[in-house]
Amino acid sequence: MPAGGYFGRALVADAATGTSATLPLADEILRAYIGGAGLGAWLLYRLGTPGAGALDATAALAFVFSPLVGTPLTTSAKFAVVAKSPLTGMLTDALASSQFAIAGKLTGHDAIVVRGRAPQLSVLLVDGGGTALLDARHLVGRTAAETDNELREQLGRGWRVAAIGPAGELGIRYATISHDGRHAGRGGLGAVMGAKNLKAIAVRSAAKVATADPRGVIAAARDLRERSFGPATAKYRELGTLANLLAFNAIATLPTRNFQAATFDGADRLAGQATDEAVEGMRRVARSSCASCTIGCEHIYQVGRGKKARVEYENVFALGPMCGVGDPDAVLAASARCDELGIDTISAGGTIAWAMECAQRGLIDAPWLRFGDPAALLRALDEIGTRGTPLGSLLGEGSRQASRTVGADSASFAPHVKGLEMPGYEPRTLHAMALGLAVNTRGADHNRSGAYEADLSGDLDRLDGGDAHVAAAIETEDRAAIMDSLILCKFLRGVFTDPFREWAELLASVTGWDVTGEELRATARRIVLAKRVYNIREGWQPSDDWLPDRLLTEPLTLPSGRVATLTADRLRAMIDAYYSKRGLDHDGRPVPGTVDDLSLA
Repeated sequence: MPAGGYFGRALVADAATGTSATLPLADEILRAYIGGAGLGAWLLYRLGTPGAGALDATAALAFVFSPLVGTPLTTSAKFAVVAKSPLTGMLTDALASSQFAIAGKLTGHDAIVVRGRAPQLSVLLVDGGGTALLDARHLVGRTAAETDNELREQLGRGWRVAAIGPAGELGIRYATISHDGRHAGRGGLGAVMGAKNLKAIAVRSAAKVATADPRGVIAAARDLRERSFGPATAKYRELGTLANLLAFNAIATLPTRNFQAATFDGADRLAGQATDEAVEGMRRVARSSCASCTIGCEHIYQVGRGKKARVEYENVFALGPMCGVGDPDAVLAASARCDELGIDTISAGGTIAWAMECAQRGLIDAPWLRFGDPAALLRALDEIGTRGTPLGSLLGEGSRQASRTVGADSASFAPHVKGLEMPGYEPRTLHAMALGLAVNTRGADHNRSGAYEADLSGDLDRLDGGDAHVAAAIETEDRAAIMDSLILCKFLRGVFTDPFREWAELLASVTGWDVTGEELRATARRIVLAKRVYNIREGWQPSDDWLPDRLLTEPLTLPSGRVATLTADRLRAMIDAYYSKRGLDHDGRPVPGTVDDLSLA
């Protein structure tokens, strides 16, 4: 009998035939990895073919749920999509919230893993009757939203859909998987799904799962709901993450024109007054919530009578300051275009910004591609989304691979770590975050390492990285590992005063386990290490834990007059200290004995 909140099994489907088999998940594995990103890492290690390319037919693509999915706990309607990334060649996991999480779990499985390649563009159907393939050739070129609407109308009530857009079909290496207007965005998971000839996966509930202590879960849900309305989440409810743009600009940590600067003159145009309903050129027309969420962080904007788009800090940063574009109309249109194509806004913006600098330096023949040109931004997205030109095909590979093709010194300013384009945090002015970005197993990632919180707390000198910054990076990485496996929204993190203990109590009420905060700390370390072990198996090298040369050789002069410098020696010292505290050797590999409890063999 599995623990509460679990079915104790994963479904392993073969996209080539539409058939499937059940993989039992022992209680000790579930307790060791929980679910979401943690269980996904274990599944990828066990079911992925060692050394296989991310887009090979034998590659595994996992949709992983958690014991909290389906409970009344706020923000728990989440799932992780886990695979080998076509951008990095390493493990990637993207989290998303929607009714797909609930319906997917209630097919009767803790995870759905897909291998193989369908003979033609298809939809994989999963419900209580098992799996089947549905011809999807009539959906070629459709957006994910169009696909969702057509399939739900065709299949009928109760089906939930996760789909790819045109970019996933074309194998663009930062294509996304979308569902209910939300996206599993980073790492190119849409390309992995497209390589399996799957336009969509549709799931329908067919089972129920009990919790160990229903009254305890309801009481915990009420308490967490009340706390979710408090001051710790006020910024997300009232302002949205766009408020970060002005704040980061003020402290010179807003990457601008491909990290050539850390402040942007057009920030006010893009973010306006945070308390105003109208952002210059953009009008807030709605606020929304993810499934089973009480926070409501999603802010929808519209320019004139144009298309509506979800506005968040990261998409505005990547398509605005990163590309030198301060036109709100163009940034909103670009964000909407990314959603239609099904591509990650951060990787799209970072790759285009790199190409703009290449054009500026005469390294690529695209005289129209200039920083600050709204038309150039939109044209570049269209060329990427169709792979209709040599430049579009080049940029569809991401900045790392494109820089290898272009050569010269273009790799020195390609804005990525391990192949994943960098988010909107300037490492030269955020030294704890610099370490977090360098060592993270997914690459340049602000969700798996929230070390910027320590930099911005005022407790550390964010320009003088040392041992305290290392400790902060490890702590935020461990907290993220648990939140991403439970799965709970990061915007809830501030409501917990003793996080590991409180998370253990939530997990205990659902599962019946006598889990403690100390056990969850050990679980976090296990998950972080398991991801690194997977990457090592797939070819990770010590040089992958590093930052772009530009960030280590070009200081920034801040408005205060202080010079922000991140030297290679300082970064190396922080990485060495991180390795030591993580039980790794000087090259970042586990020392003997540290992998004994990973249960990967």
